[in-house]
Amino acid sequence: MNNIMSNHENGIPEDNKPWPELKLPELLLNSGTVRSLHAAIESEWDLLRRSACQTAAGRALWKQAINDPLAELFAGETHLKSIYEKIKKDLLNNAREISGVILAIRTLWFDSKLEAALSSFDGGGAQVVLLGAGMDARSYRLSCLKQSSVFEVDFPEVLDAKATILEAAANSKDKNHHPILTAKSLSRVAADLTEDNWLEKLQISGFEPKKSAVWILEGILYYLSHSHAMKVLKIIAENCNLTDTVLLADFMNKQATTLSSSTFHFYCDWPDQLLPSLGFFDVKLSQIGDPDAHFGLLQDPLNLFNKLRNLPRSIQTHPDDGTPCGRLYLLQASGSPNQTSS
Repeated sequence: MNNIMSNHENGIPEDNKPWPELKLPELLLNSGTVRSLHAAIESEWDLLRRSACQTAAGRALWKQAINDPLAELFAGETHLKSIYEKIKKDLLNNAREISGVILAIRTLWFDSKLEAALSSFDGGGAQVVLLGAGMDARSYRLSCLKQSSVFEVDFPEVLDAKATILEAAANSKDKNHHPILTAKSLSRVAADLTEDNWLEKLQISGFEPKKSAVWILEGILYYLSHSHAMKVLKIIAENCNLTDTVLLADFMNKQATTLSSSTFHFYCDWPDQLLPSLGFFDVKLSQIGDPDAHFGLLQDPLNLFNKLRNLPRSIQTHPDDGTPCGRLYLLQASGSPNQTSS
């Protein structure tokens, strides 16, 4: 097995240890309610909505690095088996990057930056808003949220499905999957980010514009059109004029969106220049594999992400093989009414 799997201290199996076998939580996934719900998801939801379950599956299968016991329930059997087969194939072929590693690192980056942001606010207790929350379970797994009011914004059908799964888990005999809220409070806000009333709905649900807030946009911006993505970013930037604000978001460059031209729309090659132009300050950009976006999961120096990091960001195609230089940028930005442009 290659070096990517050798760092046991970071939750990755040692070379002589196989990838954990996929063991489905049969008691819950086979319950009539959860099974019929996931069947409906597969047949009725579009790609954007189903991506919530796919993200959960990635977190569930990278359990060596991410402790998210609810993820496999949110993912459903179809997505779990699909990604698991890809992981098995990658291991068999000694791939330099194992399927789902980018999602695992992205999750851990958002976790670590969220915790740091919350601890930076005086007295703690900042609000946390997850836009396009999907099947995110941070409110049930992160202790740093114990003083925070959390708001999950997503389509009503996604939030309804999530609530149904959580209720089934709470009533199950399977205590390993009982949901225990770690956040101070959790409000689910049924709203469409492409419509103009999502901020109003957020405020009706209890969000206080003048109270410090951390905004999480994980895996959502590139699904939006350019105009909708920019409008969302501008609304958050305007919040900087009212209170201390932290934005955590990931951006694709143009080459990355070509991987699925029918799915991904918004891109930004230089988000570290875009965000200051909107009113954010102290903008920090990371790429997968950087010291703060590594987590011991990318040991092979020749893996794709390390090769990309060694190339200037302006290069569009890889000089070795002519493949597109698709990049995922992780951005941390902040703002405050007391800051002025430098």
